[in-house]
Amino acid sequence: MSVAVPPGTRPADVGPAQRAAVLVEALPYILRFWGKIVVVKYGGNILAPEGPDGAGTSVGDEAALASFAEDVVLMRSVGMLPVVVHGGGPQIGELMARLGKEPEFRDGLRVTDAETLEIARMVLVGKVNRDIVSAFNVHGPLAVGLSGEDANMITATARDAALGFVGDVEVVDPSILQRLLAQGLVPVVATIAGDARGQAYNINADAVAGAIAVALQAEKLVYLTDIEGLRADPADPASLLHRVTAERLDAMVASGAAASGMVPKVEACARAVRAGVPRAHILDGRVPHALLLEVFSDRGVGTMITAQPVVDDGSGAAEAGPARGPGGRLGL
Repeated sequence: MSVAVPPGTRPADVGPAQRAAVLVEALPYILRFWGKIVVVKYGGNILAPEGPDGAGTSVGDEAALASFAEDVVLMRSVGMLPVVVHGGGPQIGELMARLGKEPEFRDGLRVTDAETLEIARMVLVGKVNRDIVSAFNVHGPLAVGLSGEDANMITATARDAALGFVGDVEVVDPSILQRLLAQGLVPVVATIAGDARGQAYNINADAVAGAIAVALQAEKLVYLTDIEGLRADPADPASLLHRVTAERLDAMVASGAAASGMVPKVEACARAVRAGVPRAHILDGRVPHALLLEVFSDRGVGTMITAQPVVDDGSGAAEAGPARGPGGRLGL
């Protein structure tokens, strides 16, 4: 069963039967994910969507963040354990431009000298992290902001001397996250981390989210980005892939079908599902309540990634949980 509610419909416009049907549809998912960890990566490009001229704009940013906060708070309120990891590339670029510093990229990665690292630290830890935490805490004392440096949660290692202070995840110690989750709090993680000597590095948020999901043995890893999912042909929106395996992701990266900013996401998804995370998802975070649609409804949205093909006869027997949408897509 799937209940369609037209976009833009206000709660007052939805009849009692539709409201009841929505709750009934969500019930098996609520029961299934009670006490389960879900790692959600919230992209900085959602916080700074592109305007018609390609420039970042703040129009609608507050509404998008408020909607995301509602989703996460609802998930926590029905017994799920969300952990949020966020990026902030557009915001870092904006502050660099205001300071007259020209960004440099190599293979899609920002070359990060000492000054750029300090800018990234200020933006990610001091601005974006605070904004997300504040949006959650409108609903109560729920969220705690931290970075990979706190309690040595993430130990980093330098990726390439030519990139400066750009790091990779070496080790994740999830103990601080586990303590916060046990207290009923939502950790919000900025992706700055130090190496064994205390030198800070800026780390790709997609990679951090995947590594944290593996360390926490999460039930789900979800990427909210500015595209509706993974496409077989990047230029063709009609080629959206609803379900893929890690092996196919490898082939897409090798062939160039997954390129640019999508590469870190698909590589992190492939690593996570191969390391035991049952499901990874790439969703369009610009769609209102996309997270809830994926987690709590029969249809699901975006692209789902698994380690192996999911065998489904339409009965839901392929895994413990209800079948998803037309053709029996299993989105859980």
